[in-house]
Amino acid sequence: MSTSARPRRSHLYMPGSNARAMEKGRNLGADGLIMDLEDAVAPDSKALAREQIHAALELGGYGMRELLVRTNGLDSQWGEDDLKAVAAMKCHGVLLPKVESRQMVLDAIAVLDSAGGAADLPIWCMMETPLGILHAEEIAFSHDRIGGFVLGTSDLAKDLGAAHTPDRIPFMASLEFCILAARAAGIAVLDGVHLDLEDDDGFRQSCVQGKQLGMDGKTLIHPKTISIANDVFSPGADDIAWSKRIIDAHAEAEKAGKGVLLVDGKLVENLHVESAKRLVAMADAITAMESNAA
Repeated sequence: MSTSARPRRSHLYMPGSNARAMEKGRNLGADGLIMDLEDAVAPDSKALAREQIHAALELGGYGMRELLVRTNGLDSQWGEDDLKAVAAMKCHGVLLPKVESRQMVLDAIAVLDSAGGAADLPIWCMMETPLGILHAEEIAFSHDRIGGFVLGTSDLAKDLGAAHTPDRIPFMASLEFCILAARAAGIAVLDGVHLDLEDDDGFRQSCVQGKQLGMDGKTLIHPKTISIANDVFSPGADDIAWSKRIIDAHAEAEKAGKGVLLVDGKLVENLHVESAKRLVAMADAITAMESNAA
């Protein structure tokens, strides 16, 4: 599965100190799992969490799911040990918390490399502080190993003194700034979590808004929310059918040497064909992932 067509509709946080949760993760419908060493793990359980995440990843069985490990920050007493441990783990990327500068990324890469980590291990960045948001472009272009941004709206709300409103207007500038930087750098971007697990309608609307803004998917705190995120961020049947029509019509137009293409009276340009191909590729990747998990 190519990186450009990797489904990232749903990424579920899993406490590294909870071995049972990581075991269940092998059978959940999430596109990705974030094995957590940071917020979800108590200080006296950090070492245990490292060991359990390493053991779970060694055992495998997660199919085509994307596996990220979130570490503690290098400015904490656990950060360096976390990165050294992740260097030996069979994961698809390391997620750094509260990234605020290019240097923070380079410092983390230096620790990973010195510990013998893979030279191409992707670095993901939590965007969750005002300074980090303001430096989004710098961070996105800080290294060719940057794999994506993960929005941390809970910490951001605290630092901004902002409220979690249904329309998320207090976060809109921050979300869009990170999306702009991510797309400019050609990396992925995942939306922040929805805290109210009893608010299914609000959660769905948050997913819809994230998709409309251009997010690749949603980060989650409970398995019950996976199905809604997957549903919202999946290409719709009508969109897939329309995209295939555009692709076929464009191919026929090229054969006939036509420079202008109309489909159902709508002008179709190369940019529409490129978007259609991406959508169909994503739909195929989702089908492959779900078939693999069945």
